[in-house]
Amino acid sequence: MPEGPELHLASVFVNETCRGLVFGGCVEKSSVSRNPEVPFESSAYHISASARGKELRLTLSPLPGAQPPQKPLALVFRFGMSGSFQLASAEALPRHAHLRFYTAPPAPRLALCFVDIRRFGRWEPRGEWQPGRGPCVLLEYEQFRENVLHNLSDKAFDQPICEALLDQRFFNGIGNYLRAEILYRLKIPPFEKARTVLEALQQRRLSPELTLSQKIKAKLQNPDLLELCHSVPKEVVQLGGKGYGLEHGEEDFAAFRAWLRCYGMPGMRSLRDRHGRTIWFQGDPGPLAPKGGKFRKKKSQETHLGAENGIKDASPPRKSISRTLRVQKHFPKSTAQQSEGTNLQQYPETPTTPEIRKRRGRQEAAGHRRSQKNKADTSKEAGVTAAS
Repeated sequence: MPEGPELHLASVFVNETCRGLVFGGCVEKSSVSRNPEVPFESSAYHISASARGKELRLTLSPLPGAQPPQKPLALVFRFGMSGSFQLASAEALPRHAHLRFYTAPPAPRLALCFVDIRRFGRWEPRGEWQPGRGPCVLLEYEQFRENVLHNLSDKAFDQPICEALLDQRFFNGIGNYLRAEILYRLKIPPFEKARTVLEALQQRRLSPELTLSQKIKAKLQNPDLLELCHSVPKEVVQLGGKGYGLEHGEEDFAAFRAWLRCYGMPGMRSLRDRHGRTIWFQGDPGPLAPKGGKFRKKKSQETHLGAENGIKDASPPRKSISRTLRVQKHFPKSTAQQSEGTNLQQYPETPTTPEIRKRRGRQEAAGHRRSQKNKADTSKEAGVTAAS
């Protein structure tokens, strides 16, 4: 799933590839997308992008003299589980290109495409940054740190630290692979109480006798959790490419794969948190680990075979239907009942109700109605027989 670094890299990609390009015409949406139409048309406009946490804002800016007269339009994107931007020929659009911005003629037409295989991504015309999201861990570090340390009384910090790290009100940009890597580096059990971990940072003060260079060196050698929430995403950005993603080529994914130390790596253990998300770790899970939770351990052979076969996901290959059934089996009811995108304490981009559950529910309901109908018919027949 794209996290803060991937959104930042996507904004860099858009700005670099669209620099100097002139776009024109309407913005085209695919027929299968449930996202809104984009009410924008201009004979000539530029596209630029910026990112904040797990959101990306695309700005369409008409050029002087463009027709019809139009004000700049901002669209805010959330990438869901598989969103990304690609620049392609208008004659050979990539599959799953659900929003398309075409360059103006007469040059060979190109299209900037929002590509989303799983269709959980969202865009909002005239959108603003989502209210309630905290400062970006990547670009607004000082505000991010202050926001966390000044709100430790919030009930979010009663939860395990691995769950608190996914709360976008405080850790905007942190996702599943980042939380695993951050906790692993500090050897913090993922199910330690978040407040217990973070309250110690309020007392952390470097000696005033240290020079500035000594203070910087001390922080680099012994970073705390909030500092790693900033520096670890920066490492992913510095790798280049597009970061983590299921659809990337092996060459692009190799640098990220080599960078990982914990997430999906051989010898690591995993548990599901109470929201159904898998957390990877090493050693003791911590005092708030779910009771009866089944531990899994990554086998080195699976990873080795996956790498040889060009498999890009951290998990071994499985059929999609069996994966869906497994999600249904382990997904907690509380998550399934929430509406999508309304709760920043979890992943708003994560699908909350597997489609297989909906189909099974309809099938069971239909079967129940047929059973009742058969019983009713049988009762009627018995009554007719008795009367005759």
